[in-house]
Amino acid sequence: MNILFIHQNFPGQFKHLAPALVGRGHQVTALTLRVQKPGRWQGVRLLPYAITRKPATGLHPWLVDFETKLLRAEACHAAAARLKAQGYAPDVIIAHPGWGESMFLRDLWPEARIGLYCELYYKAREGDVDFDPEFPNRAADREPIRLRLKNLNNLMHAEVGDLGLSPTAFQAATFPEAVRQRISVIHDGIDTEALRPDPGAQYALPDGRILSRDDEVITFVNRNLEPYRGYHMFMRALPDLLRRRPDAQVLIVGGDEVSYGARPPRGKTWKQIYIDEVRGQIPDADWTRVHFLGRIPYDPFVRLLQISRCHVYLTYPFVLSWSLIEAMSCGAAIVASDTAPLHEAIRHGESGRLFPFFDRARMLDEICRVLDDPALADSLGAAARAFAREKYDLRTVCLPQQLQWIDRLAAMPAGRFTF
Repeated sequence: MNILFIHQNFPGQFKHLAPALVGRGHQVTALTLRVQKPGRWQGVRLLPYAITRKPATGLHPWLVDFETKLLRAEACHAAAARLKAQGYAPDVIIAHPGWGESMFLRDLWPEARIGLYCELYYKAREGDVDFDPEFPNRAADREPIRLRLKNLNNLMHAEVGDLGLSPTAFQAATFPEAVRQRISVIHDGIDTEALRPDPGAQYALPDGRILSRDDEVITFVNRNLEPYRGYHMFMRALPDLLRRRPDAQVLIVGGDEVSYGARPPRGKTWKQIYIDEVRGQIPDADWTRVHFLGRIPYDPFVRLLQISRCHVYLTYPFVLSWSLIEAMSCGAAIVASDTAPLHEAIRHGESGRLFPFFDRARMLDEICRVLDDPALADSLGAAARAFAREKYDLRTVCLPQQLQWIDRLAAMPAGRFTF
């Protein structure tokens, strides 16, 4: 089959699926913004597309988000049209529609079967938008209207896709029922053989000190340090945590940018805002035990998880982070927020400990409980790893399910779409 991937930052979520399809003998192509000239990656033909039209000025603010997606859709359609003019016709198209790119591909190739990575449908209630009272929306009465328009891209794709794929049940459940019934819940997959416990693991701090499982290491990991992932709650717990755990080393991984939610005031970062808020409450000697590592390469990241005595994870009701599953696979004892995305990954008291997102005292108690009871920590870590292998293992669970999903998609009648 001719299989076409669409992803602005390919391979993204398809980094295992696309090479596996090459291995099956399929001709796999990807259209992406990530490259500037044609090339190859693990047998996948990479073709660029480029955005040439500039955003409009003076546009209604509610339409700005959709316009960015429209510009990508137009550019991707133009590149795809050139492919079609060369005689290319995909049997299957697999797209992440989050940036709008695949919006018009049904019009170009009506006979293709199209599978969509359904990451999130925006909700004004009982989701991330109204979750944190510290960051109220300044126009709460108009927020449902803004989000309705933000979902234009999702709704446009509802007439494009034949089948959908979501990594978690929480994410799939955000979509309207007419779409949700066509979504398969299959995680992207974690390499649990590479991400495994290692009692001899060591991690070198920037100052040269070597940490191991003999040290009381607490880890906190985000792509970027920001409120959506509970960075502010963790930082506010830090003064008491350092007092209660005089031997603990706190390792914080994450960048200074914004992945999700509101941006900080101009010229500031969320990271520094909350450092400034708590620094005066922490003696200098204790502050030397807090290590901001920024973004680190993957191999040191794995070693960091392997030496963690307690891994703390918080999130709004939003997309679940890969880092949580990776920590589970490494056998870390997890202390996490009792928010909806966690309910399918952590069984409280069995594979981790959950606490209310805004309850810092409870967070501290749960962290100390794990650190004070090595047998409990070992039990939680072993159960977390077993669950990660059972549900999220790439080779034995997720990739086979993804390939079955592709087979199901390919077997659908050409020219029909059921969303």
